[in-house]
Amino acid sequence: MYQQEHGANMPRLVGAAQTVTSETQDAVITTFNSSGTFAAASLTTNAWVLAVAGGAGGASQGSGGGAGGHYEVPSHPVPQSPVPVTVGAGGAGGAPNGEGGLYPFMRGKAGGDSVFGAASPLTAIGGGGGVRGVSGTPVAGQDGGSGGGGYRGGAGGAATAGQGNAGGSATIGKTGGGGGAGAVGQSLTAPDPQQGGTGGNGQASAVSGSSVTRAGGGGGGWTPGAGGSPWTAAGGSGGGGASGRYAYGGGGPTAQAGGTNLGGGGGSDAEAGAGAAGGSGVVIVNEPAIDRTVASSCWDLRTVFRQIKAGDWT
Repeated sequence: MYQQEHGANMPRLVGAAQTVTSETQDAVITTFNSSGTFAAASLTTNAWVLAVAGGAGGASQGSGGGAGGHYEVPSHPVPQSPVPVTVGAGGAGGAPNGEGGLYPFMRGKAGGDSVFGAASPLTAIGGGGGVRGVSGTPVAGQDGGSGGGGYRGGAGGAATAGQGNAGGSATIGKTGGGGGAGAVGQSLTAPDPQQGGTGGNGQASAVSGSSVTRAGGGGGGWTPGAGGSPWTAAGGSGGGGASGRYAYGGGGPTAQAGGTNLGGGGGSDAEAGAGAAGGSGVVIVNEPAIDRTVASSCWDLRTVFRQIKAGDWT
C-alpha cells in the first residue's frame, strides 16, 4: 500500500519511520598460545583464522619430526556464542640410548591437533614423528600435518592435504628431514656421505598483522661412519629444529626443539641422546574492521535513488 502525495512528490510507501544507521568496529586480532575460549566482537560474522598444530618430535639417531599442520582460512564463519579453542602441544622427542628398545621408543611422537570451534571445527593436524628402525631396518616416516622423515631407505611420511608437505625419503645410511608447511623435507639418495636431510621450510602468513613464517620441519640425524659425520642438518624456516652433530667422545651439539607456538618439528639427535621435542602450535583470529551504513523500514523511490547515488545503498 502507498499514499499519493500531491505535487511533484513521488508515491511513498506506508511503513515505520525510515532511518539510516552507521555501524563501525575496529579490527581485532586475538592470538591463542594456549587453549582457551574465543568471543567475537558484536558485528563479526566471519574472520580470518589460522590454526597451526603442534610439531612432532625428532627421533633419537633417526629422522626429523614433521611440522604441525598449517591451516589458514581467510573468511571462516564465526558465531556470537563462545568458541572453544585448542592449541596442540609439541610431540616428545625419541628416547635416548635405546631405552625401552629401538622401536617404537626411539621414534618421535606426533604433535597435538589445534582446533577452532566445536560445530564444524577448523582442525590443524599434528606433525608426524621422526623414526628409527631396528639395526638400520628401513622405516617410513609417520604421517601428520607434515610428515616425518624416512629412516635409511624408508619413505617420508605423508602430509595432510592443504596443511603441509611430506617428509624426506632417505637411502641406506641416511635419514630424511621432516616436512614443513611450505616445502617437503630433504630427501637423500646418494650413499655417501652419511648425513641427515634438512627440514622443509615453513609457510608465511600475515594473519597476526605482520608476516611470520611458521611450521618448519626438523632436521634428520644419523649414525656416523668410520670417519665421523661433521654435518648438522638444519631445521626448516619457521621454527624447525636442527639435528645434533656427532663428535667422537661426545660433546657435539645436541638436537634442537621446534619453535614454541610456531609448530616446528624437532630435530633428531646424531649420537645416543634424545631426539628434540616439537614446538607447540597457535591459533590466531583476525576480525576485520567494519564501517557500514544500515537502512531500515520501507523507502520511496526518490530516497532509494539518492542513497544509491551517494553510494550508501547495498
